[in-house]
Amino acid sequence: MSFGKFLDTLFLAPIRLLFELIFGLAYGNLGSAGWSIIALSLVMNLLLLPLYRRTDKIQQEVQNKEHSLQDGVRHIKKTFTGKERMMMLQTYYRQNNYKQTDALRGSAALILEIPFFIAAYQFLSSLKLLEGKSFGAITNLAAPDGLLKIAGFQVNVLPLLMTVFTVLSTLIYTRKASLQSKIQLYAMAVFFLVFLYSSPSALLLYWACNNLFSLLKNLLTFNPLARKWINRHTTQKVGVNSGGSPLARNKSHNQTAAKPRALFLASALFLTLLIGVLIPSTYIAASPQEYVDINNFEHPAFFVLTSFLLAAGVFLVWLLVFYRLSTDRVKRFSGRLLFILSGTALANYMFFGKNLGIISPTLQYEEGIFYQTRQLLLNWLVMLLLAVVLYLLPKLIGKRTISLLVVASLALSVMSVTNLVTINNSMNKLDLAARTNLASGAKSQPNFTLSKKGKNVVVLMFDRALGSMLPYILNEKPGLAKQIAGFTYYPNTVSFGNSTNFGVPPLLGGYEYTPVEMNKRSSEKLADKHNEALKLMPVLFDENGFDVTVCDPPYANYQWYPDLKIYQDYPEIKTYITKGWFNQENGNAKSLSKNHRNFFLFSLMKTMPQNFQPQLYEQGNYRQLPTGQVEFDFTNQTHWSMSKAQGIGKAFMDSYNVLLNLPTMTKITEKEQNTFLFLANETTHEQTLLQAPEYKPAPNVDNKNYDTANAQRFQNETTGRELKTENFEQMAHYHVNMIMMLQLGQWFDDLRKAGVYDNTRIIIASDHGRDLQQVKEMILPYPGKGTIDMESYYPLLMVKDFNAKKFSTANDFMTNADVPTLALSGLIENPVNPFTGKAVTNEEKYSHEQFITLSRVWQTDKNNGTTFLPSAWASIKDDIWKAENWTFYPKDQVLSANRAD
Repeated sequence: MSFGKFLDTLFLAPIRLLFELIFGLAYGNLGSAGWSIIALSLVMNLLLLPLYRRTDKIQQEVQNKEHSLQDGVRHIKKTFTGKERMMMLQTYYRQNNYKQTDALRGSAALILEIPFFIAAYQFLSSLKLLEGKSFGAITNLAAPDGLLKIAGFQVNVLPLLMTVFTVLSTLIYTRKASLQSKIQLYAMAVFFLVFLYSSPSALLLYWACNNLFSLLKNLLTFNPLARKWINRHTTQKVGVNSGGSPLARNKSHNQTAAKPRALFLASALFLTLLIGVLIPSTYIAASPQEYVDINNFEHPAFFVLTSFLLAAGVFLVWLLVFYRLSTDRVKRFSGRLLFILSGTALANYMFFGKNLGIISPTLQYEEGIFYQTRQLLLNWLVMLLLAVVLYLLPKLIGKRTISLLVVASLALSVMSVTNLVTINNSMNKLDLAARTNLASGAKSQPNFTLSKKGKNVVVLMFDRALGSMLPYILNEKPGLAKQIAGFTYYPNTVSFGNSTNFGVPPLLGGYEYTPVEMNKRSSEKLADKHNEALKLMPVLFDENGFDVTVCDPPYANYQWYPDLKIYQDYPEIKTYITKGWFNQENGNAKSLSKNHRNFFLFSLMKTMPQNFQPQLYEQGNYRQLPTGQVEFDFTNQTHWSMSKAQGIGKAFMDSYNVLLNLPTMTKITEKEQNTFLFLANETTHEQTLLQAPEYKPAPNVDNKNYDTANAQRFQNETTGRELKTENFEQMAHYHVNMIMMLQLGQWFDDLRKAGVYDNTRIIIASDHGRDLQQVKEMILPYPGKGTIDMESYYPLLMVKDFNAKKFSTANDFMTNADVPTLALSGLIENPVNPFTGKAVTNEEKYSHEQFITLSRVWQTDKNNGTTFLPSAWASIKDDIWKAENWTFYPKDQVLSANRAD
């Protein structure tokens, strides 16, 4: 971060963010950009009115003081010269309690106005939403107004109107000012007229409204009747009553109470550390590599730095400016209020909103934010009681309140530093050359080879692809059956866990790497066993002469971004990270920029009362203004219903773009060369609404009519089962599974044209499913806890063997640990695990019931010992669709035997 960016983030970014939030709220309610600008001007003027009144008073006091000293100054300048004049002036000023620096106090209003002007200029001049927006006679708020035409020339009216308001306001404001002061103000009005003449009309509309409000303020303030009313009420407020003078009471009180200024500063520091550093660093430290885009790398600690600067700008800069300009009474109130906010903010963060589920790297909760009424009432009750306690606390413990805040701030600092060390350590483990192909040592576009004359084996793993979806996808898109001709679909398939760390090892390593079998090897690290599973098929095929490519091996070396160095002992194996490779660079940069903005707002949200949180969260957009353009650089998708949504999530596009580019990644060779490809992809993991019937990403999705007309597509006539699609999550998962199959269908057509489809064995599998409560037969009785949705353990499994011609369905009992056996069958005789020496077979499936971990500890930084953490378990045999075939073991345990204890 450059020094200029540092200063901009600290001083101007908080004001721009305030402008954006106010404008966004106005635009959301008014629907008009022009009226929203006027509302923005009005709100900002109302917010700053007490400060401007205070600066006006300060300026008036300085002017009066200077006016009273004018005769003496003129006499000294007339009588003395040189150093003697300077000494006499200094003595004269000192005797009259005047400092030459007081002239700066007289310019407080102007100094205060400059950063707000710059922030307004930056915000409104770059607001894409305004492009093409009209307001009254103004046809485009993003361009000069050009409202008048004189002698063939266009004349901008708003700059002239702004200047008129400025001149009128100056006439009223400077009636008693010196000629020099008047000339300076009029010259400034002319300067702004010239400087802003060709600016966008949105900015001129805002500034003209500002000047109009300033004119009205001056008319009221300098009106004799108004001044008389203000003086009378001001006198009443500070009048002496029978209880003695305020000065005497405050003096007695201040001997034991914390000083307002110290209380304000200590509270502001505490809030800065809590919101600006601790909260963002805590969330990033939980999984630092998730917040990295390896194709556009930026250290995630910079998110913390930006959040800190924004928080410091709010609490230690601008609130402090307002505090310094306030009256003594307001200062006392401000210190106490900020102390109460410090305590309630900490309580909201620590004790409320803790079980909101998984949060994405773009700070969007998968299941959104929703609080029940009883939770909201409890939150408010606790906040009100805590506020009372915090109000009384300074009176009870006096100056020790400051010590309490200092100690708390030190504690926040220590925790934050610990988080930052964790983040940095994780970054040190990150392979920044992960895009490098280990075989060639070059950063080249991911590609793989398929042979026309050899045997090709392709294993595609789609994270969270659901086995329950395929029949309904084919029901809606019957033409897809021709594209996937030759595949066998296995609807009786189970996974060994509900997350990647449990489901990937058996999928890639077979039955030696189920959770139970991995637990048996209790002296070895889980990460090492996981790496073995990732390498098993690539190494076996490599050792048997296949051309091997591996793309995005999940959690390689237990790193969020796969550590491709686990394959470095096998130089012939080509390795790539495809996720995010095919994104446009400007989209990645804009996504990073939004995270810089949103981390501060996320932290602020976590400290707010719960009923305010959804409004700021806004489904993960944090009141981000729409761009007004058709583009795919959105950070998150905002959904309005199960049929309507706006925006496209970057995480979805990271993976979807890989599927779009499968044809460009595919290299066809005429050589008689056997090949093996493993590619993992997360398109099906990122729940997203797409535009039907094509199911394509769109900035604005509206499927209401289509969904109504095609509701029957979720009925399976063969099995009689219904796929429930009653909410966003259910429908969005259907959409991403649909687009995955449609893109694969197109690629398979390309392989047919290239002459490599028939001689290619293709396995499509997933590591786990998702508990969406959409398949009634999968919701089973669970001992002591009602029911459990086993759709989380229902992965997709489809296999196309060499020269297979027809699509079929097989009800054989399968697990995703069958994938290695299916891939190796008939190609490598009696395959042996190169790391354990055991035969790679699926005999374990038939020797006993299969044990499934019900653990939800998916994080590899937590579940990373030598055995998986204790959990409840389930077992299944023969047919997953028969409830009586399931057995549950609700007691948490580390299961490492072939049967449950």
